[in-house]
Amino acid sequence: MAYVTLDSKKLEENYKFLDQKFKERNISWAPVTKLLCGNTLLMKEVLKHKPKEVCDARLSNLVLVKELDPSIETVYIKPPAKEIIEDVVRYADASLNSSYTTIKEISKEAKKQGKTHHIIIMIELGDLREGIMGERLLDFYSKVFELPHIKVTGLGANLNCLYGVMPSEDKLIQLSLYKQLLEAKFNVEIPWVTGGTSVVMPLLMNNRLPKGINHFRVGETLYFGADLVGGTTFEGMHNDVFKLYAQVIEITEKPKVPIGNMEANPSGETYEIDESEYGLTAERMILDVGLLDLSTDFVKPVEKGLTISGASSDMLVIELGDEAKKYKVGDFVEFEMKYMGALRLFNSDYIEKRVI
Repeated sequence: MAYVTLDSKKLEENYKFLDQKFKERNISWAPVTKLLCGNTLLMKEVLKHKPKEVCDARLSNLVLVKELDPSIETVYIKPPAKEIIEDVVRYADASLNSSYTTIKEISKEAKKQGKTHHIIIMIELGDLREGIMGERLLDFYSKVFELPHIKVTGLGANLNCLYGVMPSEDKLIQLSLYKQLLEAKFNVEIPWVTGGTSVVMPLLMNNRLPKGINHFRVGETLYFGADLVGGTTFEGMHNDVFKLYAQVIEITEKPKVPIGNMEANPSGETYEIDESEYGLTAERMILDVGLLDLSTDFVKPVEKGLTISGASSDMLVIELGDEAKKYKVGDFVEFEMKYMGALRLFNSDYIEKRVI
């Protein structure tokens, strides 16, 4: 049976690495836990490092955080849908928002629950996902400022999430200036400018982060040590906190070219035959994991000489090259993965999760 592991020691070292980098610059930060898909075993591994706050885009995951440690502040990191506002106020201490209509409903619900809900106003910086346009900010804030049981504690932005627009010093300075504008105009204090995400980490590491950015929300770099600009791993961090192990259920030498009339497969893919491979054979393994659980674009065999040939809903086919060691039925093949690969695997109920 296929399973995924979390290496507790490597996660700890990644966490401490980031925590030290942020402390050196007097920056607050929160781990983003949506990758863990609400798995209690894995969530405990993050929470044992005692983060002050945790960010997640799934409300049920924040419910779990509160159950495991009520003292941790929880942040819902996407604009809430109307139907879940009651629970957002109940289980999230803060939420990211870009709609006055939604914030008004949050205000009403917070009054019912006798709470003050913290709001981070999201501002559009060019990637065209959530966020109000900068020229509307003063009018937007003036209306939010009047709502009871609401406290604006930060301004935020997301980049690179939709169209791949990269962060820059100019964009982040712009975000910081919005905070200064609001504070001067309305005589208020807004503690946080949460412009930092994993894709902003290279600016911080290269000492190019504008001073006004004082809060980060970090997922991918925490779990994968990822430099999302350079496409590498930050020195001193681990990229293999998570690994996939899939079991061999068949090994057979087969033709390299399919035999018969060909159309699109169930995934809508069409296979182009390489005529130079006619008459050739290769040893192929079938593993007990498939497209229901993973995306082949985001996982890679650790051992040299193994190539992913394709996958169906429940099985993965691997071709063994000359460099590959000898496998037998029942052996496990080890895979490294990228963020989106891990996300699919953790979201699958069919894949066992283990901590090592």
